[in-house]
Order: sequence, then structure tokens, then C-alpha cells
Amino acid sequence: MNMGGSNMTPAFAAVYGAKLIKHRQAVVWFTLFVALGGLLLGYNVVRTLGGGIIPAGYMTLNVVLLIILSSSIGLFIANLLKVPESTSWTTVFAISGVGLALGHLNYSIYLKIAPFWIGLPLISFALTYFLYKKIYPPRQENLYLYQAFLSHKSKVKSLAIFSSFYIAFAAGTNNVANAVGPLAGAGLISPIFGLLIVGPLFGLGGLVLGKKIMKTVGEEIVPLGLISASLVSLVTASLLVIASALGIPQSLVQLQALSVMAIGSVKHENHIVSQAASRRIFLAWAITPVLAFSLAYGLTKIFLRI
Repeated sequence: MNMGGSNMTPAFAAVYGAKLIKHRQAVVWFTLFVALGGLLLGYNVVRTLGGGIIPAGYMTLNVVLLIILSSSIGLFIANLLKVPESTSWTTVFAISGVGLALGHLNYSIYLKIAPFWIGLPLISFALTYFLYKKIYPPRQENLYLYQAFLSHKSKVKSLAIFSSFYIAFAAGTNNVANAVGPLAGAGLISPIFGLLIVGPLFGLGGLVLGKKIMKTVGEEIVPLGLISASLVSLVTASLLVIASALGIPQSLVQLQALSVMAIGSVKHENHIVSQAASRRIFLAWAITPVLAFSLAYGLTKIFLRI
């Protein structure tokens, strides 16, 4: 539920801010496409989180409880602050905290994950910058695009809504595994059944927690136009689906943040980074994973008597 509250923002903040969709409608579509993404492409990330960081043989019921408790507390604090948080970072740090305390941490997995954590956000920024530079600012060679946009306003709105569905699907391919992975690794649930039941809980989180976070991003930071919002969604969702296919737990909110910053850079709106809401988000990104790691490590030492 905490992840759903956070993940609904990258998917629907733009169209919600543009008044193209109501909160409850967004919840229904978000739930549907998250569940679909999890079932179709979520298994590889489940496998990474269920046995790639801590060997599956050490994923006991008690270990899983500590992982989920630690990551949930971190994400809940971010939701209370009304900011979108990286669910993947928080989950990986929580698993790592437990693994370090147990003395059974697979360090080699970070050689696989770290390049994507660094590289994909940079690609998100660069690709968005390159594509948006093609259409902004208006000039002689791209005026035909603006004429097409003005002549097909309804299609532009449909594209924005479709891109929201696409990013919800992408979130399902990656982030549902953050909850299912530890459970599957401990043998408490089958991956497919876990993906099937956790997806709807994302929607419940979006219903209970998502509205205020969407307002933070959609109204306080940068009210993206429908065209730029669609571009951001298409770029970030595609990168996230690639990460999911490779079994990489990847941050959706960070991919999107770098993409939005690319839009701001093209438009010379670099003040976006210094806004109070942006500073709050950056602070949460720094604190929440560290908090999840520290909680997981400390609770493991206390309750498992390591």
C-alpha cells in the first residue's frame, strides 16, 4: 500500500493536475495496469530480490518480516511527508541491512545493479533532453508539429492518458516485486500468486495515500504540459520495462525526476531543483533508504540475536 501511494504519482500526477482524470478513476486504471505489469514481467525482479541479495536459504520468515517492516516504515514516512520515494532503493537497502547483519550478503549483485542505478537516470535525462529539444522552443523547422498538436488536441489528451497507463504498467513490472520478492524467496508464497494479490494492494495505497502526493508533484513542482508529460512518461516507462526484463530493481520516481529536470533544462527552468517541494523530495530520497537499512540492520541484531 505504501508503494502504491508513492507509485501512483509518477503515473497520473500530470493528467490529474491537468484535470483529465479524477483521483478515483486514476486509482482504478492504476490498479489494473500495475497488476497486469506485475503478472507479465514481474518475475525477474522477484527472483533478484528473493535470492540475489541474500541467498534464498537464509530468507526465513523472521528475516522477511524484518525486511518488510523496515522498508514499510521508511516508505510510510515518505508518504507522510507527501513525497514520492524510490520503493526499489528502500527495499534493496532494507534487504542489504538484514544481509549485512546476518553476514550473508551477496556483494556481487551490486556490480549488476549499481550501473543501472547510475546509468538509467542519466539516460532518462539525456534522452528526454534530446527529444524535447526537437520540439522546443518553437522554430521554423518544427512548426508543423505545433500545427499538428493544435489540430489534434483530443489525440494529445489521449496520448497523455495512454502514457499514464504505460507508466503504471511499467511500475507493475518492477515495483510489485519489492513486496513479493522477499516472500517468494522465503518460500512463503509463489511468485505468480504473490504478484496477483499484491497488485491490487498498490491500488488501495493509491486510493488512501496517493492523492496528496500527486498534488505535491502535479501542482507544487512543475505543472507539465500534456506533451512534455507524455514524453516523460514514455521515456521513463520504457527504461523501467527494460530494467524489469533484466531483473534490475529500479527507481521509477528517480527516472522520472531526471526526465522532468531535462524538460526544465531545455526550458531554462532550473529553479525547479531549488523549490521547497523539490528539496523535500531530495531529502526524502537521501534519508529513507538509509533509515530502512539502519532499521533492518538494528532489528536483525536485536531480534535474531546475531
